[in-house]
Amino acid sequence: MSEFKRRKFLKTSAGVAAGAAVGPLIWVKDANAQWSNTPEKGAKLRVLRWSRFVQGDIDQYTKNVQKFQDKYGVEVRVDSEGWEDVRPKAAVAANTGAGPDIILSTNDDANLYPDKLVDVTDVCTYLGAKYGGFYPVCDPYLRPDGKKWIGVPLGVAGVCMVYRESAVKAAGFDSFPKDTDGLLKLCKALKEKGTPAGMALGNATGDGNTWCQWLMWAFGGKLVDANNKVVIDSPETIKALEYAKELYGTFVPGTLSWLDPNNNKAFLDSQLFLTNNGISIYYAAKNSQDPKVKEMAADINHANMPIGPVGKPTEFQLFFNQLIFRYTKYPKAAKEFLRFMMEPEQMDPWVQAAIGYVTPALRYYEKNPIWTVDPKHTPYRNSMVNMVPSGYAGKMGYASAGALADFIVVNMVAEAASGSKSPKEAAERAQKRAERYYKL
Repeated sequence: MSEFKRRKFLKTSAGVAAGAAVGPLIWVKDANAQWSNTPEKGAKLRVLRWSRFVQGDIDQYTKNVQKFQDKYGVEVRVDSEGWEDVRPKAAVAANTGAGPDIILSTNDDANLYPDKLVDVTDVCTYLGAKYGGFYPVCDPYLRPDGKKWIGVPLGVAGVCMVYRESAVKAAGFDSFPKDTDGLLKLCKALKEKGTPAGMALGNATGDGNTWCQWLMWAFGGKLVDANNKVVIDSPETIKALEYAKELYGTFVPGTLSWLDPNNNKAFLDSQLFLTNNGISIYYAAKNSQDPKVKEMAADINHANMPIGPVGKPTEFQLFFNQLIFRYTKYPKAAKEFLRFMMEPEQMDPWVQAAIGYVTPALRYYEKNPIWTVDPKHTPYRNSMVNMVPSGYAGKMGYASAGALADFIVVNMVAEAASGSKSPKEAAERAQKRAERYYKL
């Protein structure tokens, strides 16, 4: 990302954040936005998407798929896989030219095979004009050249700090800390009270990446500079890793092997009282058939990720994209499906059914009542405003996508936090691993 683009991104994000601080922005649909497209006769579509973490997501998504089938007569098959399984299956499809027509994938996977994807600029132009535009952070993910869209942004699984209010108060805190110093003090106090924190340090696509990237950026570290030169072995990164080691000392045992489901299970089993996660833990508690777990929902709350020494939000969110492969026999039907699913008639009930598990990429959806019907939902509304793009501060492409998929930052934090390597050694190893991608 060039310095000019970075300043533009931060300025735009700050403006949106200022509006969000006083309430959701109200976007009026553009009546002049035009769309003309007819699916091919006899079209059939196969969609591969990530597995649900909240039941309401898949239930309403299935209803929306049925609505599409009923309206257009296009048969749609939906397959679901875990996040870690979607990526390799999508890569195989891209390389072999066979498989699902549409992929709902994560992060900047689209940059691994941009030449294999259908140009969806027409879809994104229509949606952006009609619904207040996409958040600026979508551009580096799916419009890397600043012109052509290689995928349709879906949104992010917003990640916040999820905590038990009673445990935080028992640890001596009236409210959740807003900075990294306060977070460390809280985690130490929670451990002393026998109500520990814990965050994933295994190769967790969502939870591991989100908090480890946030931590590095919070202290001023970054994978690459604006010229895509690898600079992760820096004094700022070392400070972040020293902090990680101290924080790890407060964690519940086992986090080095945690994948995305582990902290959810530990939290709901009252083994864990603070973690980073989407709204899925709260959703599961509210809808549990176990009276004790259901009762826990009243004690769960959320806060945006604390601010580090850099003095501004450095949140990293699990980005969701929607990709159409060029080998599809039915590109028009595929485009129609993505447009249909992003319209309010489908998107609004989907967001509500999943109680905001996905923060949509279009600004129009800030007005969805799900963000204010329960104040515990509200921190997730601004997930795309506070988000820093993957591969910051460089330009996205094969190198950034490969480095993220290889969990370079997560592994670095895990090594330093656990003491298997010193912070300097962990940063040096991350530097060498990243350079393999950025030298290509």
